[in-house]
Amino acid sequence: MPTDRPQPLSDADWPEAARALREGFAGQLNVYRVMAHHPGLLNAWAPLRAHVVKNSALGPDRSEVVILRTAHRFGSDYEWAHHVSRARKLGFPDARIAALRGMPEGEDGLIARAVDALIDDRRLSPELDAELAAALGRKGVFDLIATVGFYSVLGYILMSFDTPVDDAIAAEMKTNPLDPVT
Repeated sequence: MPTDRPQPLSDADWPEAARALREGFAGQLNVYRVMAHHPGLLNAWAPLRAHVVKNSALGPDRSEVVILRTAHRFGSDYEWAHHVSRARKLGFPDARIAALRGMPEGEDGLIARAVDALIDDRRLSPELDAELAAALGRKGVFDLIATVGFYSVLGYILMSFDTPVDDAIAAEMKTNPLDPVT
């Protein structure tokens, strides 16, 4: 394996051009410490991240469903572990999280079908779009699409560079693995 593949940057190696982001979200996670190898991209990423992660019309619960399904479909262990942790903090039972590896019922199933359509077909059918708009609102549909795109790009970065799961999340998953039967 090549040794020049980007690894998470230490604080000492952090680029000056992205210094302001290190103390915020970017310095907290390995994915952004890898992205810091390209400070221009990381700086451009920050405003979109603020919308997708903090201000989405989906709200935190629906966003987690979108992210978990996207992580599952991409096979991204990093995003899956990080968002299992986040979903648990939001109060998701393990059974709800585990169900996103299959086809859950109800609104989670609708969202999972939408994520699958975007990944497999690169579009929402008119029928699925109408169903989503009725459930999530038009802004919610746009934010669902943007969230899948956002986490797809992160998945490409994470998996291309074998980004390690952050230590605290890895420890949490080791001591409290996802129980699919809860």
